[in-house]
Amino acid sequence: MASINHVGDARGAIANFDAPDRRPRLVVAKTQLKAWGETPRPVHAPGGFAVSTSTLFAPTTVAGLALRNRVVMSPMTRRFSPGGVPNQAVADYYRRRAEAGVGVIITEGVAINHPAAVDHADIPNFHGPALNQWKTIAASVTSAGAAFIPQLWHIGGHRSLTANPPNASAPSISPSGVYEPGKPFGAPATEAEIETVIETYAQGARDAVAIGASGVEIHGAHGYLIDQFFWSATNQRGDRYGGDMIERLRFAIEVIKACRSAVGPNFPIFFRYSQFKQVDYTARLCQSPQELAAFVQPLVDAGVDVFDCSQRRFWEPEFEGSPLNLAGWTKTLTGKPTMTVGSVGLDGDVVASLREGVDVIHASSLDKLDVMLERGDFDLVGVGRALLADPRWVEKVRDGESDKLVGFTRSALETLV
Repeated sequence: MASINHVGDARGAIANFDAPDRRPRLVVAKTQLKAWGETPRPVHAPGGFAVSTSTLFAPTTVAGLALRNRVVMSPMTRRFSPGGVPNQAVADYYRRRAEAGVGVIITEGVAINHPAAVDHADIPNFHGPALNQWKTIAASVTSAGAAFIPQLWHIGGHRSLTANPPNASAPSISPSGVYEPGKPFGAPATEAEIETVIETYAQGARDAVAIGASGVEIHGAHGYLIDQFFWSATNQRGDRYGGDMIERLRFAIEVIKACRSAVGPNFPIFFRYSQFKQVDYTARLCQSPQELAAFVQPLVDAGVDVFDCSQRRFWEPEFEGSPLNLAGWTKTLTGKPTMTVGSVGLDGDVVASLREGVDVIHASSLDKLDVMLERGDFDLVGVGRALLADPRWVEKVRDGESDKLVGFTRSALETLV
């Protein structure tokens, strides 16, 4: 589709977009497989499952990053960094997964340099003394063969739910003083406050370059600050940062542009977004492919290279009448690389299972994922809780040892395996 360069064009795309009926196939050269010393073939394991290595474990290049495979460690909040500074245990946690074959490691959300960015003292910072530690971690991960990408995070109004957050005297900020529908907590952010936050995102991106990261990800999903601007239920502003869906993109666009200006044209910027919110799993920013086209293209124009498309279950189609999931539609509409995520490698939705009292979520077949990846629906695969529970997940799946995979348990949340 034609590029959308401004708000008016984006609105027009809602009316004028016709969904393509064909998607580009993902083609992998046989020579790309030499990094693993293999030719394309299924991997079988007694009592386990089979997965084709020809795509999931094939080297590829995404946004200029040469990757040894398509497996991404998805960002997961851990809270094991005392005083916001990651320690040796955190460094070892990331290094183990890099040494075991993960292609890209996206860190847990790291706090940008704003006093109200996060709600827990042990969430790692991405400023001050923490940067030296992140520099060491970045070097460790990249020397082990994985790309390293910090995820810049500001939780916005959700901080108001915590009784004693870091910098407790600093007011929590949000678009409209609402952290979820019908639940106010304070005053809307002023334009001056918004400008300050935008600059702190940009500084975080600069620091990602300075520590030797491979790229940077901006967290715009799950009902946190950027997503609070996207969602009409939490953005009721009457100024230029509020209004219809396209106007509600403005804050994110300015954040992305500021980060792009900070890092230059060749440093990869990933952007995570979702339809669902932590406070409402049924929420939807976009009801149709037409609306999604108008939503994602301005983000591309602002400087996004790769979309991290968060779903609870990756196999679920995003819109009726098409098998494409959120990552598949985003790739089709923008032509940009995308990453799918959501219960990859597990036989259940983690959040739902834990709420229902299920203690163990077992490893599951990757058959559905394999079909979608071979079809070219997306480029990268985010593995979350399965990789949190088993740092050798990539090695075991790749080498036909899926029967040895460790299932996810509640206890996996309580330690750094």
